[in-house]
Amino acid sequence: MTKYVIGPDVAIRLAQDRAVIDAEHQLLAPTLLRSQTLSLLHQEVHRGEMTKKDAERRLDHLRGLRIRLLGDRVLQATAWKVADQLGWPDTFVAEYVALTQLQADAFVTLDERLARAVKELVTIAPIDALT
Repeated sequence: MTKYVIGPDVAIRLAQDRAVIDAEHQLLAPTLLRSQTLSLLHQEVHRGEMTKKDAERRLDHLRGLRIRLLGDRVLQATAWKVADQLGWPDTFVAEYVALTQLQADAFVTLDERLARAVKELVTIAPIDALT
């Protein structure tokens, strides 16, 4: 079984595409993924880019993806170190990198700049690897 950490960008894309994850894969994310995806979808509705009903459908699809959410002390301590190492002012994205270091095979992100920034710390995989 291959374990992938996904960020909110990937989670929302998977929901948008109504993607089915390969049974050989397990998805992981920090617990903050719930709040981030909710907020991002709310922002899209607020800007008039999608309807509330469409956002609710995407949230329902996300809930069905069986993403294992983690957020213990070790993850937090590792995220702190990652943020310091990369000179980041906060630890939000660092939690995804830290979780990949601790428990996953690769990190999936749609953000090319982020992928370049963390490629020395974790393996990066394309979103296509999930389906």
